Amino acid sequence: MSTTEPDALLGPADIRELATALGVRPTKQRGQNFVIDANTVRRIVRTAEVRPDDVVVEVGPGLGSLTLALLEAADRVTAVEIDDVLAEALPATIAARMPARKDRFSLVHSDALHVRDLPGPPPTALVANLPYNVAVPVLLHMLDRFPTIARTLVMVQAEVADRLAAAPGSKVYGVPSVKANWYAEVKRAGSIGRNVFWPAPNVDSGLVSLVRREPPRTTATKAEVFAVVDAAFAQRRKTLRAALAGWAGSPAAAEAALVAAGVSPQARGEALTVEEFARIAEARAA
Repeated sequence: MSTTEPDALLGPADIRELATALGVRPTKQRGQNFVIDANTVRRIVRTAEVRPDDVVVEVGPGLGSLTLALLEAADRVTAVEIDDVLAEALPATIAARMPARKDRFSLVHSDALHVRDLPGPPPTALVANLPYNVAVPVLLHMLDRFPTIARTLVMVQAEVADRLAAAPGSKVYGVPSVKANWYAEVKRAGSIGRNVFWPAPNVDSGLVSLVRREPPRTTATKAEVFAVVDAAFAQRRKTLRAALAGWAGSPAAAEAALVAAGVSPQARGEALTVEEFARIAEARAA
């Protein structure tokens, strides 16, 4: 259970005081919106089902609101921060507010898209308030790079949350939906209002839960499957016979691969599951 003081988490006044001391103004360029509500970060940790034996990786910790809540619940937390000022300040914030847990915290000062390794034991969970502008690429990179991540909970722009969790046939089902599904069972796990952030964004946020599963059984590689997905949605209004013509070499070759995979050449990408995309890639390779 929590071994921390009840006021260890950051409130709105703490966030503003820290930001002022550091000369930090959240930037749109990095999609920074800091969570200023302790109840919200505790809710995120609860929804993520963080356990006492979890090794959690957090991307974009900012001033440390969620980091502190994660440290209350997990065995260890590794935070990946790109911002020079924030990366330098975070260990001091942890040491000041949770001295008993500071040895269970690690910081990686890097762009999450370039992270290849993490210190300490392999991560079991990813919990993050992802910067809006790079949320999907960062999420997919982390899931791909760290197969030990069994459970993920990310807070993203509501529209991105809808896309990630969309099912085949939905208007917003697309590349992020299919690729996330390669790695995990994906579902919407709640909504977050604008007033818990500083500065308040002009969009709502959503929580997305991803529980790792085995990728589809296929002889095609992930790269081959993802190439079909990218081609299918690059011209999403077209039938797959037309949309995959460039990928397959010709409309006739695309049709042959689709028929071999048991998929109608007249279907559109938004109707297909990740397993069907894998069968198409496999048929083409064969």
